[in-house]
Amino acid sequence: MSYFNEFSKGITKINPIFVMALGLCPTLAVTTSLDNAVGMGFATTFVLLSSAVFVSSIRKTVPSNVRIPVFIVIIATFVTIAQLFIRAFSAELNRALGIFLPLIVVNCVILGRAESFSSRNSILRSMLDALGIGAGFSLALLLISSIRELLGTGELYLFGNNLLNLSWLFNPMLAFILAPGALLTMGLLLAFFNWLGNIDFKKQSAHVEEHNGDNAAEKAEGESEEEKKEEKKG
Repeated sequence: MSYFNEFSKGITKINPIFVMALGLCPTLAVTTSLDNAVGMGFATTFVLLSSAVFVSSIRKTVPSNVRIPVFIVIIATFVTIAQLFIRAFSAELNRALGIFLPLIVVNCVILGRAESFSSRNSILRSMLDALGIGAGFSLALLLISSIRELLGTGELYLFGNNLLNLSWLFNPMLAFILAPGALLTMGLLLAFFNWLGNIDFKKQSAHVEEHNGDNAAEKAEGESEEEKKEEKKG
């Protein structure tokens, strides 16, 4: 697999939220605003990348029977660093993310990639994989939070800057920044991406069937020619 594919698969083929449906608890909880999505995306990507590099670099020295506790300690260390950084530069964002920031430690996306990929691949490939998964996770958070904030408030803000104001176009629906809106938005987006995935799967299946059909036809023609040659010899 090329380096670009190693990176891009985390955004498209194995997107942690829309494809693998992992890390849904913080996704539903923190996507009430674009600010929260940016903060959680940054923290998760930082922890993913840092832990991937560290796990990959020590993969040959850690005994297999203690690898999971070791991975959790490594992840917890980088989560603490990310939390201290966010607390120092944006106390408001730290309060908004709340308990879901330290809970990155047990995020199955991070621990899963450390166990299934970083512990078995080189540092470079582990970095690309972590960046791709982090980008896919962050983009999903940004998409969900943008929809919820825009429909729930009629406006879109990023760190105090008004990016978009559509309150004149429709009446904001407060439900979208509450729990029902989170579930509704997530359900609709999952259905949409599953639909896209089914279309792609059908195209690939049709291509494979066409290729197999061509091979079968060529094989039949070859067998027919051989039979004719044998008849002539006879």
